[in-house]
Amino acid sequence: MSVTAYMVSPTGPWDTESVAHSGFAAGLALALATATALLTLLFRKAEWLTRGWWYVIPAALLRLTLLAPDV
Repeated sequence: MSVTAYMVSPTGPWDTESVAHSGFAAGLALALATATALLTLLFRKAEWLTRGWWYVIPAALLRLTLLAPDV
């Protein structure tokens, strides 16, 4: 998607907003992809993260937000 956003061209000389917004979206997508790749490398390389106990915090947050019982 980010490559497609970089390929957007303006409709005319008045259309600078679409190019700016698509460039921002593409830059944000590339930054998030880079951050995700670095976190993936960290989790794969860190021995203490492969034990599985670090899943407790996301599971607890999921339980408190999406899976919370109706009161």
